Amino acid sequence: MKAMMCKEYGPPESLVYEEVKSKPLGKDQIRIAVKAAGVNFPDSLIIQGLYQFKPDLPFSPGAEAAGDVTEVGPDVTKVKVGDRVVWFSVAGGYAEEIVAEESEVTPISDSMDYETASGMFLTYGTSYHALVQRANIQPGETLLVLGAAGGVGLAAVDIGRALGAKVIAAASSDEKLEIAKRFGAEMTINYATEDLKQRTKELTGGKGVDVIYDPVGGPLFEQSLRAIARKGRMLVIGFASGEIPKLPVNLVLLKDCQVVGVFWGQFSKLEPDVNAQNVRDMVQMVEDGKLKPLISKTYPLENAVDALNDILARKVVGKVVLTTG
Repeated sequence: MKAMMCKEYGPPESLVYEEVKSKPLGKDQIRIAVKAAGVNFPDSLIIQGLYQFKPDLPFSPGAEAAGDVTEVGPDVTKVKVGDRVVWFSVAGGYAEEIVAEESEVTPISDSMDYETASGMFLTYGTSYHALVQRANIQPGETLLVLGAAGGVGLAAVDIGRALGAKVIAAASSDEKLEIAKRFGAEMTINYATEDLKQRTKELTGGKGVDVIYDPVGGPLFEQSLRAIARKGRMLVIGFASGEIPKLPVNLVLLKDCQVVGVFWGQFSKLEPDVNAQNVRDMVQMVEDGKLKPLISKTYPLENAVDALNDILARKVVGKVVLTTG
């Protein structure tokens, strides 16, 4: 089989597309013929050795994929040969074939295409867990989403709207904000031309926002925190800006608010039953037309370097995925 391999830590250009020997199958493992694989910002970190988890070299990056089950170990009970499944883990997805643990695999319905499935469950899984388990967002509350046209940001807009929140989308261009509006944002802020704190206060009548979803970090973290409502929840998702902000703890006290970390990868491993229910809920919401994941572009597997560079250059709207043919 062919795979995109990380043999040494470095930028996307250091990846190697080559023939790789298939792995043997364990008793409780599943072999998947990959049809599509999601591309995410953390993939660019893991190949540089900058992510929280460091797989042994060499490895294939990619934390989510979808495809068909071609073989199962004798102890597998969850799926059978021929089932359509989605897989998520730490790495291994940029390949024509995956050998997965049974706990990493969830069946998908025939109505969901492989591209949507492969590009949905990390971004939507992160955002759903953030808004439901970590923020406990309620209908009618206001939700400010930073980086609102990116993968997790647009997912948060989509999910927030579906859960009944009033969504304020914030992004760096009017073009990105137009996309967020198509996915349910009621109000928008262009933080390249507008003051984020002041505009947020104006849009909420001075009250501030109940929930802030921040995958960007950098100076936007403090600017948005200053516009949070009393008893608000600030969700720390990631640092796409490349800058990890300092936390002004006095603001947490003065605002009487919470700063809440969201680590979906850890959650999915430590609370697999809750995560599995989240996945089932999201699949049902897609089938009911309540969620509409955006896959903006597909790349052949051998062009994974281009996909990663587009993410790093912040050219991607929604999600991009790799396909195997």
